[in-house]
Amino acid sequence: MGTGIAGLSYALKVAAYGRVALVTKKSDTESNTNYAQGGIASVLSDDDSYDLHIQDTLRSGAGLCRKDAVDLLVKEGPERVLELIDLGVRFSRDKGPDGGTVLSLGREGGHSKRRIAHAADLTGREIERALVAQVKGCDTIRIFEHNCGIDLLVKEDSVGRRCVGAYVLDVETGDVTTCLSKVTMLATGGLGRVYQHTTNPEIATGDGVAMAYRAGADVANMEFIQFHPTSLYHEDARSFLISEAVRGEGGLLRLRDGKTFMENYHEMGCLAPRDIVARAIDAELKRTGDECVYLDVTHLDPEKVKARFPNIYEKCLSVGIDMTKEWIPIVPAAHYSCGGALTDVDGRTSLSRLYACGEVACTGVHGANRLASNSLLEAVVFAHRAAIHSATEVARLEFAEPPEEFDTDGRREPVPTQEMEELIQRLQAIMWRYVGIVRTDERLKKALGEIQAISRRAEEMYTHCRLSAELLELRNLAVVAELIIVSALSRKESRGLNYNLDYPATDDRNWNHDTILNRSITAVGAVV
Repeated sequence: MGTGIAGLSYALKVAAYGRVALVTKKSDTESNTNYAQGGIASVLSDDDSYDLHIQDTLRSGAGLCRKDAVDLLVKEGPERVLELIDLGVRFSRDKGPDGGTVLSLGREGGHSKRRIAHAADLTGREIERALVAQVKGCDTIRIFEHNCGIDLLVKEDSVGRRCVGAYVLDVETGDVTTCLSKVTMLATGGLGRVYQHTTNPEIATGDGVAMAYRAGADVANMEFIQFHPTSLYHEDARSFLISEAVRGEGGLLRLRDGKTFMENYHEMGCLAPRDIVARAIDAELKRTGDECVYLDVTHLDPEKVKARFPNIYEKCLSVGIDMTKEWIPIVPAAHYSCGGALTDVDGRTSLSRLYACGEVACTGVHGANRLASNSLLEAVVFAHRAAIHSATEVARLEFAEPPEEFDTDGRREPVPTQEMEELIQRLQAIMWRYVGIVRTDERLKKALGEIQAISRRAEEMYTHCRLSAELLELRNLAVVAELIIVSALSRKESRGLNYNLDYPATDDRNWNHDTILNRSITAVGAVV
């Protein structure tokens, strides 16, 4: 389920072992991957090393990274990047010393070396292009576009409790299909649309996390939401991402009066990790009352800026900003979830036969704060490992007996469209106002009460109304929002992306561990 880099990579690798149903909410290329500008981080040059990449990742993760997962990510990463090249991904290249070409490697916040392979500033789109072409050429993969997962199918008997497929809604016809499978992979991406301001596409509504939780799988570290520090602040370009690579190439953050400020917050200045940069901008905006800060690249070679960031340059130009001559107005926006369905290093969740990969998963790689451009690498590395493991499982597994058909008879009322849209907007506003970059327990508790009321109403509509993509998304957003809040309330410290003014210090003695939620131990939403 999902057609980002994780879902497509996994589907290609398991296609040799059985029929693959690839389910996606929108068209085949719509995903967070498609919006990834910066690139994919890996050790690809002689002046870099595994140890340095591991250290950078652990440092960003603020003590919560799983060392075994990080080791696998870094050491298996280069082979996966080369595999992408073999599949047709056209990364940017520079002239080499011998007259040939070498990969053009960028540097981003938190990285000690240049190790970001990129395709100009449209890396995600290029990776999607290549993988979709491969998938469409595979006879054993069938793509179901405009289909939404409703819930996972869970069977419990003498064999044990396990996932045996999913109920899927065809958005265009309204039909519900019971999809039986020996193995189910959640690769549904992110949840940025739980917030009012986000860099994520419309489809990033946390569906996979919500379905995994409702099915009884462990969910971990949902409090760690990464806010990208630099999204374009303009009414005609809402939440357009300005890649971290812009700062990596020498971009400076300035206040309206031209003063720089990041040197007051971190020794790496504008190259500090994202959580620190986002909090610094948030603090400066609150101090000054300004609506935005600015990213300045006017001191850099204009032609190099245009060549390195053609998409960003054209987007800024389309709203009247020439980034080679003018500062870019920017604000933080919700960008990435470090938490998700908890998995081991083979992508297995706590629910048998259910795997998860990509942003929907919590592999332990990112800890309390993701290092820039590690996400695409995580997707391909753990999709590969999950494919190897599940291929061996499929050979010994049998299909489950078909369960009862999904009940649509009781869902005949028309969806109150206006109310549903208002609930989504209200939920997003609550999350932005009370569960953003800087938190307090009082604000979190206020948000929890309001989100729970929305969740109850969403469940009422789900029970009685005709299903639609928007209704399913509202239901999932409510569950995900509550998971984030409950996780944030439970962590009595500040660490990485979870900054709470009531507990400003990091408490390694009591809180140097994951926050794990499960339906059996934590009551979240009307689904319990």
